[in-house]
Amino acid sequence: MICQYLTLFVVLLATVATAQETMPVPVGERQLFLDDHGIAKIAGLQRTMHQPQKRGAVIEPDQPWESALQIRCAPAWDADAKRYRLWLITSTPVEGVAGTTYAESLDGVKWTKPILRQWKFQDSLENNFVAVEPDSAWPANAMENVVYDPDDADPQRRFKGFLGAIGRKPIVSPDGIHWKKLDVPELPSSDESNLSYDRQSRTFIATLKTNGPFGRSHGIWTSKDFNTWTNTGVLIHADEEDQRLAKEHIRARLADDQLRQPRYNDPADYNADIYNVGVFRYEGLYVALPAVYHATGKIPVANTDGFHLIQLSSSRDLQTWQHASDRQTFIGPSPVQGGAFDLTQLLPPSAPIVRDDELWFYYTGLKYRAEPAQPESGGIGAICLAVLRRDGFVSLDAGETSGTITTKPFKWSGSKLRANVETKETGELQVDVLDTEGTVIATSQPVKGNQPRGEFRWSPVLPKSLQGQQVSLRFTLRAASFYAWWTD
Repeated sequence: MICQYLTLFVVLLATVATAQETMPVPVGERQLFLDDHGIAKIAGLQRTMHQPQKRGAVIEPDQPWESALQIRCAPAWDADAKRYRLWLITSTPVEGVAGTTYAESLDGVKWTKPILRQWKFQDSLENNFVAVEPDSAWPANAMENVVYDPDDADPQRRFKGFLGAIGRKPIVSPDGIHWKKLDVPELPSSDESNLSYDRQSRTFIATLKTNGPFGRSHGIWTSKDFNTWTNTGVLIHADEEDQRLAKEHIRARLADDQLRQPRYNDPADYNADIYNVGVFRYEGLYVALPAVYHATGKIPVANTDGFHLIQLSSSRDLQTWQHASDRQTFIGPSPVQGGAFDLTQLLPPSAPIVRDDELWFYYTGLKYRAEPAQPESGGIGAICLAVLRRDGFVSLDAGETSGTITTKPFKWSGSKLRANVETKETGELQVDVLDTEGTVIATSQPVKGNQPRGEFRWSPVLPKSLQGQQVSLRFTLRAASFYAWWTD
C-alpha cells in the first residue's frame, strides 16, 4: 500500500515534533495514538498495537440454500426499528447460483433470517434472499455493500448500497429490504468493493477494486449525496515491502501445523496484493483494514490458492496512509482445531460497531480457498465477530519507570478532561496543564485502574479562566496502558 511506515513496539525518546501550531481538539473527540498527530514529545514510552478478541461465528450457514456466507458491509443499527440489519453474500449448494440474503438482530449476537419471498431458489420463495430485480441472477443480483443514512431527508433513501458484482449501481431503500436503483452513473469496480458512511462529514466512502503494481488494488471514491461520486486518486495497493513480508508470512504458515495449509504451494507464485479494504471514520481519523492476500500457488482450474491477513492503517485526510506496527496482523487466522470458520480467507470489517466501551468488528471467515481433495462436512464460510476495547487500536505503554507524552498546543474547551487508560496495581496516569511557556497551570490527581472513561480530578480546582486559552497537556504514566484522551 502507498503508506508511510509507523514503527511500533519501540521506545521513543526523541522529540516527535517541534512545531507549536495550534491543533483542533473538538469537545468529545477522542485523541488516539495511531499516529503522531497532536503529539509534541514522547519520552520513555512504547507503542503497542492490540488485536481484537475473537468471539467466533455469529451467523452460520444453517439453511438448505446456504453453503457459505460472507459480508462486505457492517451491521446497520436501525434506531426506529431497534434492531441491527445485515446483508449477506450467500453461496448455495447449486453451482453458479448465489445472491444476497438478509438477517437481523436485537443484540448483534443472535441473528434471525426472515422469510422475504422475493427471489426463487429451487422454485421456492420461502427464503431470505433480497432481490432488487427478481429475475436477475449471480453476479448481477449481488448487493455487496449497504450503509444506513439516518440524515437523509427522504425516508425512502435511508438505506444505501451498491448492486452488482462487476461495476456498482447505487441503490436505495426505506427499510433495507425493498430496493430501487438510482438513475445515476455506474461506478467502475471489479469483483470486490467496500462502503462506509462518515456521518461527521456526511461523506460516503467506497473502495473499488482495480489493478495495481502487484495485482488487486483499491481506489477510494467519495460522495456527499450518493448520486455524484469523485475518484480521490488514492490507490491502496501492495508494494515491494509487502512482497518481502509475504514470503515470511507464507513460510511461517507452512511451518505452523496448527493452521490450515494451502493445497497448492509453489514459491514461484508467491505474491501479496490487496483483496479488499474497509475504510471508515473513527473519531478524528480514518482507519483502513486491508485484507492482504498471500498467493501460495496456482489452482489448476483458475486463480490461485492462498490466505488473507487483515492489517491496520490510518490517515487524517484519506490521502496519506500510515501502516501500524510495521504491518503486523490485526486479525489473523484461527487454529484448525476448534471448529472455527476463519481458517484461511478473512475479509475485512467495513466499520466497527461501537457498543459502550467496545468496538465490535464483523468480518468474513472462510475455511479454505482451494477446494480440498476430500469433501468436508459443514458450511464453508460464516460471519465472525471480534471485539476490541474502545479506542484500543494502539496504546502508549509504560513500565515501572514513568514515561511522558506532551501534546501540541490547543485551545481548551469543555469542562472535563477524560482518558481511556488501564493501569496495573502499582500504576497511575497523571496530567499537567501547561501554558504556552511550559509553565504548569494545573495538576491532576492520579487516575488508577481500568478506566475506559476516566475523569481527571484537580488539585486545586481547574481554573475557570482556562476556557479558550492555548494550552498543552503533559501526561505522565507508570505501569499503565494509555489509549486516548479527550475533553468533555
